[in-house]
Amino acid sequence: MITWNRNRLAARLGIEYPIIQGPLGGFFSQRLTAAVSNFGGLGSFGALNLDPTAIKDVAAEIRSLTSKPFAMNLWVSQEDEGARRSDESAFNRSLVPIARHLTELGASLPTYKPYLPSTRFEDQARALIDANVPVFSFIFGIPPKEILQECRAKRIVTIGAATTSEEAAAIEEAGVDAIAASGFEAGGHRGSFLRAAEDSVTGTFSLVPQIAGVVDVPVIAAGGIADARGVIAALALGAEGVQMGTVFLSCEESGASRLHREALLRGNAGHTELTKGFTGRLARGIHNRLIKELNEDGVEILPYPLQRGLVRNLSIAAEAAGRLDLMQLWAGQSAGLSNCTDVSDFLKSLIQEVSEIAAPVMQWSTKQRNKKLSTTAENL
Repeated sequence: MITWNRNRLAARLGIEYPIIQGPLGGFFSQRLTAAVSNFGGLGSFGALNLDPTAIKDVAAEIRSLTSKPFAMNLWVSQEDEGARRSDESAFNRSLVPIARHLTELGASLPTYKPYLPSTRFEDQARALIDANVPVFSFIFGIPPKEILQECRAKRIVTIGAATTSEEAAAIEEAGVDAIAASGFEAGGHRGSFLRAAEDSVTGTFSLVPQIAGVVDVPVIAAGGIADARGVIAALALGAEGVQMGTVFLSCEESGASRLHREALLRGNAGHTELTKGFTGRLARGIHNRLIKELNEDGVEILPYPLQRGLVRNLSIAAEAAGRLDLMQLWAGQSAGLSNCTDVSDFLKSLIQEVSEIAAPVMQWSTKQRNKKLSTTAENL
């Protein structure tokens, strides 16, 4: 008998259900991470903004809340080309679209400061390894060989994000344990690294079978999955698990602001848009006045992370003033399906619905996978 939740991915991660909570970088989501792991899924924490000491502290805090496996996520590439050369004149040009809003909100205008990197990926990765985090996930590239080798030596499971089949093949060749196939429906950043993000916008349910067809490690479907229908579709297409991010943002434990959570639960949350205006890297959020203005022709966007730091000044002031129209409201294309206010209740309902309809789908999917393995063997 085929059981949908018993597969290579679940066994490798040491979890009961191959449901992974997206890392939600930038939010203080320790409680959410632990809640998902305690239920039997894999909770994840986005640590991209943390220094090594803070990473160790967060890992210890999550461990105080759960004894189950959890993941921490990092960005391999932490700055774009040109960030260190960007000058004051570029800063002032990029300030123009948000300056009037800052003034209206009574906030001070930020002043130019030369860019000085605050953290290094290698130092952050070292902190994760020293903390013996059960699962290390990453986007925007592939970690150096020595980092992946040490993860294997310490039995830390690794998950890399791919937005194209070429990226997936490169991740598998590096010896990573699983691949998150990140479709363009996903909220926030997706992590393209071989081609420009604008040239890597394949949808999840087209991307998953493409990647599953070229790699042998487990594939995780990520992007636009918010309910049992999405889980079943992903499994039928060759994924062995799913990663869900936006759907968890609406719960209190996510660390998102009250205004952000309320926006996700409203009927118009499904109207999302891609923009470089929030951070300098292509990402998806709920359509509002800020996205519209930053996406206008002629608006100059600073390289990542300079744009992120600039716009953060407005985000903080807008949130304090209750101005949803001027906030960064990260969300994926299925944001309109978000209804998670209690993590345990949401997961209990999700697992029950998936289990009720999974058996025939999984039988078909397993036949297709076996057919692929048989064809591969014949060609050797």
